[in-house]
Amino acid sequence: MLIKTLPVGDLETNCYIVTNEQTLESVVIDPGDESNTILDYLEDNHLTCKAIFLTHGHYDHVGAVSALQEETGAPVYMNAKDDAKNMHSFHFPFSLPENGKNYDDGDVVEAAGLTFHILATPGHTPGSVVIRVEDALFTGDTLFRGSCGRTDLDGGNMDDMLQSLKKICALEGDYEVYPGHMDCSSLIRERNFNYYCRAAMQK
Repeated sequence: MLIKTLPVGDLETNCYIVTNEQTLESVVIDPGDESNTILDYLEDNHLTCKAIFLTHGHYDHVGAVSALQEETGAPVYMNAKDDAKNMHSFHFPFSLPENGKNYDDGDVVEAAGLTFHILATPGHTPGSVVIRVEDALFTGDTLFRGSCGRTDLDGGNMDDMLQSLKKICALEGDYEVYPGHMDCSSLIRERNFNYYCRAAMQK
């Protein structure tokens, strides 16, 4: 499994392209902007996009979804709680297309020959999810290196955030943490040094 990070847009959202190196099939996570950058990477590396996954519905994580979906035909997955039809806020501009699919806690999605496990992690938004595949966690704006996502926007809730961080930290073993912004980390590091994770584990 190969993971490519493409920071896109004014907020430098981390768009991740997760590739099965045996089949050259890929899943794109959080295509927030710059569809041409994402499509060029796929084309230059002869990759086929099989699915588009969203960690949550904020505008900086969904800006390139429509263009990417139109070009590749890949189905789009997100938690229905962040769909624009349910949130009614300019922070949540995206609604699933007709071939879109909702996922929620405990769901397992097979795509590109890889197995993706979905963990519902509300707090930053009601429909935030963490996506687990092999030894990687794509945490969106729930868990950052040394911090966590803000909870003061529409749908945010700090109590929910702490429960979600506790849930993530309770996963057995270690994982590479790929957040929605800034640098990657490891779950062991965040358990030991992230103030919010430490507070969550004490709840």
